[in-house]
Amino acid sequence: MTGRSDHRYTTAQPPLPTWLDRYTTLGLYGLLVGTGLCLAAFVTNPVPDPSFPWATLPAPLRLPFEQPRIEHWPTTYTLGIWLWILGFPALFLDGYRRFGTRTTGGSTMWLAGLPTVAMLGWTTYCRFFWPKLHPPTWNAPSYTVVCWLYCSSYDVLWSNTAYAIALFGIVATLLALRRKSGDGYALLGFGLLALPLGLPAVYAGYHRMR
Repeated sequence: MTGRSDHRYTTAQPPLPTWLDRYTTLGLYGLLVGTGLCLAAFVTNPVPDPSFPWATLPAPLRLPFEQPRIEHWPTTYTLGIWLWILGFPALFLDGYRRFGTRTTGGSTMWLAGLPTVAMLGWTTYCRFFWPKLHPPTWNAPSYTVVCWLYCSSYDVLWSNTAYAIALFGIVATLLALRRKSGDGYALLGFGLLALPLGLPAVYAGYHRMR
């Protein structure tokens, strides 16, 4: 592969497309709303998340009724977790929107590098540290589709696949940082494989391929 001297890398960062900018703003609000919904479960259910039975409020601080559960988790807790999942990519897009090329690694770190680190972190947590509930459920919170396949089955094949995708994300990030040919395709490929977490990389790859 050869390096490139493309004017796109020396000009100011482009603004996010209107739809992606709107998603970023709504996603950040979704994170706040999701946090509130998760906290609401603590005042209705003795143990909102069975993975963490120690996370509970004393009975006098709880309301005199319990929420119904969707599989293992109370309704508002489930909704809150999925709002976190859907809104999580907005953190990286907002970082790009606010700081962009002013940070080390520029837009590549916000749109590809940090999502890759997040995928590695979540995959490792879910594989080795998350107190797994039984039976596995379709409602398992997961930040990528392939992670959902693991968390809803506990089949290590899918966890290994998630690690492979994260490794691909590292390669794509390095290609983009070094401005190698094909970096746009690599970023786009990683982003698609890592959706919804990979949404920022999809944008980065598409922009570089234009």
